[in-house]
Amino acid sequence: MEKNLENKYAVIMAGGVGSRFWPVSRQTFPKQFHDMLGLGQSLLQTTFDRLKQQVPEGNILILTNADYIPLVQEQLSQIPMENIVSEPAMRNTAPCILLAALKIQKKNPDAIMIVAPSDSYIENNTQFQKDLKTAFSFCEEHPQALMTLGIEPDSPNTGFGYIEYLQGDHDVKKVAQFREKPDLETAQSYIDAGNYLWNSGTFIWSVDSVLSAFAKAEPELFQLFEKGMPAYNEAEETEFLAENYEKAKNISIDYAVMERSKDVYTLPVDFGWNDVGTWSSLYSRLAKDENSNALVNASLTSREATGNMIKTRPGKKVIVQGLENYIIVDEDDVLMIMPLSADQDIKEIRNNAIKKYGSNLS
Repeated sequence: MEKNLENKYAVIMAGGVGSRFWPVSRQTFPKQFHDMLGLGQSLLQTTFDRLKQQVPEGNILILTNADYIPLVQEQLSQIPMENIVSEPAMRNTAPCILLAALKIQKKNPDAIMIVAPSDSYIENNTQFQKDLKTAFSFCEEHPQALMTLGIEPDSPNTGFGYIEYLQGDHDVKKVAQFREKPDLETAQSYIDAGNYLWNSGTFIWSVDSVLSAFAKAEPELFQLFEKGMPAYNEAEETEFLAENYEKAKNISIDYAVMERSKDVYTLPVDFGWNDVGTWSSLYSRLAKDENSNALVNASLTSREATGNMIKTRPGKKVIVQGLENYIIVDEDDVLMIMPLSADQDIKEIRNNAIKKYGSNLS
């Protein structure tokens, strides 16, 4: 058995709605529970399988909305119910990560944990496992470190936050500062500088280091959750969270801790990462046919149709002529056809559809 394997924990954040992937992603069945890549597994299942290669299954926690607990149970039936942590209210990433860290610390004060979104796509799993091993080892050797995986950028993308790091000879870099999502000109300057990475939203740290950072940077938030320690991992936990969780500050882990702490590091990585945040980002990572059409579950017959993103239920036969660079999504009660370049408008389109046809489309 690998040394200190029992000290490794994982927290998968699976509470989002994914409205930019409407009409597939709905409030009642969001994107992390869908097979968005046509692999025969949901994004959540793929993430779980990736992490269990280095973390014991019993040490993997799923943080999710209370409404999604049945979906998690159905898709990850192998994990115990106590590993599915319900968020009674939506309060961004900091409160749920703080809660998970306290629960893990109560079980194992020596724990090292990775926090990962449930809906990222990683093309090269072998490289991911190598990088994760490096990150775990660094945090074991540097118990006060807060680490994030930084993605080597391949374009001046304006949809991601950036991490500026200090140049050095070591694989792990000291973070200089975090940068907000830039405009195109600023993003290009980051690429040209050569010491900027995309922020993947994946973190590795010891429970002691992240809890110390919370106590220092967000003392009120820390005290709110710390007083629940006697209840965590016990029957009383549900009642405590029902009474207190909604009192938590609505704040991301980046704002609460990462941008306000000193011992922050990043490991530059390149394992074919994509946040699968939009239809165009999904298109960019999928295999294409001879006409550059990306298909998920669909069987396509086409003429003069190129560069399209097509997603249907399994086995759907799709005939397309004369469309170039379009999104075609057939999802139960909604058929959506729109330019791929306009996928940033999907939230507005979704809202308009809900106004016209009713909240069942949300």
